[in-house]
Amino acid sequence: MASSTTRTAEISRKTNETAIAVKVGIDGEGRYDVATGVGFFDHMLEQLSRHSLMDMTVKAEGDLHIDDHHTVEDCGIAIGKAISEALGERRGIARYASLDLAMDECLTRAAVDVSGRPFLVWDVAFPTQKIGTFDTELVREFFQAFSQNAGITLHVTNHYGANSHHIAETCFKAVARVLRAACEADPRQRDAVPSTKGSLKG
Repeated sequence: MASSTTRTAEISRKTNETAIAVKVGIDGEGRYDVATGVGFFDHMLEQLSRHSLMDMTVKAEGDLHIDDHHTVEDCGIAIGKAISEALGERRGIARYASLDLAMDECLTRAAVDVSGRPFLVWDVAFPTQKIGTFDTELVREFFQAFSQNAGITLHVTNHYGANSHHIAETCFKAVARVLRAACEADPRQRDAVPSTKGSLKG
């Protein structure tokens, strides 16, 4: 449910595989309260919140006795839906942003169009299959679910990097920073929808 006065929303999602509750505040301070049962994923979601300055609460219980896949994917669905609801008609936003983000030996680019048209272009390869016990392929699965349900076009490219942890972290941080820029208010268009169609709801 979205708030009519502030850009906040809460989403609950329950299936036979997961139970997830998400709260998002677009105009926040980057405060987070994250507990998914998947330690590395928690760390990445904390980066997403902190560097987007979106306040984010994520509580998830999933079938981790099978693997982390359902929990990670369903969190992407729920967080994406919450951000989409919080943005409402997407009036007055900058809409577009892109950024190259460096971390030690690693450089990753993210570009976003908060367009209402979901699409993911993913050009990221990991040198290892796991980061600790976390499957690196799940990074893409998260962003696929997230972009589809947030209604955004998202391009992520890792230019180079040797450490899988760094590559994953730059993906989350770069996406966070472009989301922050694209969702911020554009003072030159205030309440206008930034589209010649007059709608960014897909």
